[in-house]
Amino acid sequence: MENIIKFEFVNKSCNENLARIVAAAFASQLDPTCEERSEIKTAISEAVTNAIIHGYEDSIGMVRLDGRIVGNTVEFIVSDKGCGIADIHQAMEPLYTGKPELERSGLGFTIMESFMDKIEVKSKPGMGTSVKMKKVISVHKNSQCMSQAEA
Repeated sequence: MENIIKFEFVNKSCNENLARIVAAAFASQLDPTCEERSEIKTAISEAVTNAIIHGYEDSIGMVRLDGRIVGNTVEFIVSDKGCGIADIHQAMEPLYTGKPELERSGLGFTIMESFMDKIEVKSKPGMGTSVKMKKVISVHKNSQCMSQAEA
């Protein structure tokens, strides 16, 4: 099975939950376990929150969520055309935050890495950031998770 989605929204915090729901509904085609669905939603939430808070500083911009399913693997790319990240390695360090005044925990990338099978971050200052995440969905029967409509 192969499928793709493209979803774009304004960098308002109220859209973070919408992105979580879209990602979970898209991944539902693979019948993920409750745990897999939760991990996807959490990773998407972290990536989208980073784009909203850090990508555009105090300006309005668009955040994009692209999804792709190939076989039993779901891939998401969360991207923005905002200010970019000057030092990706530093930004990915646990507990590092570029916004300490907002009392951010600095665990966004760590959470994404722990919940997804692969994460790749690309960024150029002044050009934006993209976070590519992949997750292999386990093959199982009779998932007892909520229905696709409840995602």
